Amino acid sequence: MADETVASNREARHNYHILETFEAGIVLQGAEVKSLRDKKANLKDSFARIEDNELFLYNMHISPYPQAGRFAPDPKRRRKLLMHKPEIKKLFGGLTQKGLTLVPLKMYFKRGMAKVEIALVKGKKLYDKREDIKRHDADRDLRRQLHDK
Repeated sequence: MADETVASNREARHNYHILETFEAGIVLQGAEVKSLRDKKANLKDSFARIEDNELFLYNMHISPYPQAGRFAPDPKRRRKLLMHKPEIKKLFGGLTQKGLTLVPLKMYFKRGMAKVEIALVKGKKLYDKREDIKRHDADRDLRRQLHDK
């Protein structure tokens, strides 16, 4: 059974060097799951933080489900991520290094359960972004030339 991607954070791959990725479950309220199934989520500007040995996701927007009425939760509330303690400790060790942070890359359903792929990342400098764009353009030109022959 293929994973069903709900939302992805394409901007994260442009703005950060991805050092390591992890899969985490996410604690949701009832109507949020229905909104996710409708692909009504946005990971832009979201980040994860460790508090009291627990992992939380901030600024992820899940649009309110229209049929939920007044029972719809706040769209930008903080949401708990579910990971094993040793994984959280490993993340904490990585976060103590200067300049590293946790960013969600994508959200998907795996065997009916909502999952978030989070990454330990380091911010890119402007010259790194330019270098990536040059490399991407050169690869594209090469593919075009090979395709034309």
